[in-house]
Amino acid sequence: MRPEARRVVVTGMGAITPLGHTVDDTWEAVLAGRSGIGPITQFDPSNVATAFAGEVTGWDPESVIIKREARRLDRSAQLFIGAAQQALDGAGLDFVNDETMAERAGVIVGSGLGGMLSFDAQLKVMLSRGAQRISPLAVTMIIPNEAAGVASMRFNMRGPVTCVVTACAASANAIGDAAEIIRRGAADVMLAGGAEATICEFGIGAFNKSRALSTRNDDPQRASRPFDLDRDGFVMSEGSACVILEDRERALSRGARIHGEVIGYGMTSDAYHVTLPRPGGSGAAKSMEAALNDAGLQPGQLDYINAHGTSTKANDVTETVAIKQALGEKAARAVPVSSTKSMTGHLMGGAGAIESIFCLLAMESDILPPTINYETPDPECDLDYVPNEAREAEVMYSMTNSFGFGGHNVSLIFGPGA
Repeated sequence: MRPEARRVVVTGMGAITPLGHTVDDTWEAVLAGRSGIGPITQFDPSNVATAFAGEVTGWDPESVIIKREARRLDRSAQLFIGAAQQALDGAGLDFVNDETMAERAGVIVGSGLGGMLSFDAQLKVMLSRGAQRISPLAVTMIIPNEAAGVASMRFNMRGPVTCVVTACAASANAIGDAAEIIRRGAADVMLAGGAEATICEFGIGAFNKSRALSTRNDDPQRASRPFDLDRDGFVMSEGSACVILEDRERALSRGARIHGEVIGYGMTSDAYHVTLPRPGGSGAAKSMEAALNDAGLQPGQLDYINAHGTSTKANDVTETVAIKQALGEKAARAVPVSSTKSMTGHLMGGAGAIESIFCLLAMESDILPPTINYETPDPECDLDYVPNEAREAEVMYSMTNSFGFGGHNVSLIFGPGA
């Protein structure tokens, strides 16, 4: 028999992004309105149309993973393990030395493309040296679920372990699905989030051909400009972010710090086009409406929305329209909406997780992160986008949107958890 739904709170957070190697460093940069975008250094970009990205610089995977193990992991999995260690440490959880809880703890990782860097490298090996020289580790480094499996082994988490692959909605789905697992009593603790590392010639080149990326090579830091009239595409970034979700009663009983509560989860499909959102934004609007219904909130109760806000022509107008549909014109114009992708770039499968963390931090600090590079208003994007500077505001309820190729729409709502 299914138990009564339990409340799910966030007790740990971790992040490694183009803005910093920790949650605190990343948040400090966001509030300062700093851009993490710069010229590509991981490969020679002379053969692709976009020569910039959001790279994680200066982070050494061997700071958390022994050298032999690190060499067996794709960069995306390395980044996830690093962020996960932060989250577990912050939550004060150690399942390696707590065997009694290991079977009640699980992992869900979201990824858009899996081990893209490993795929790119091994494809080049095959083309230049033959198939016999492909690494025996190639398959395990490429599969999208590598990070989830490795995390469960490293941290001795033996409960539900899986991977979500819904493009740029993946880590938002991971958090929502993990919350549902705890709600129904199948686990007490879940490590949930996402990671992506796709900055390679194939990754950049492929997205260039789909006409999705900005090509503002003369001014990379101003290239990600969500909702601005002069936007010309998103900026690819790498990184990882994750949260520890926990049954609220368990968290309270052990005196854990509670950063917030997952109170709403909505998920829909556009069922329209593999890359373009449905015109009119009905799919995205229904996702937000479902999250509001799950949370038991009225539209006017939302204090902040962290938008998907990719800086593409199609997304930003559609999301604006969808917010108005879901909240109603009056409530939509009253709630501040910002896109932190203007600073982080687009972490792809990791985007929903880092943007969920920004929602939680906005609630804790009562500060709204800005949308930088907002210079020329687009008449079709006419909401309050918190332009260019962070803003003090009381935030009790926040929502984040994540939309992905394939028509995936995900909305998550967070509350105080008190």
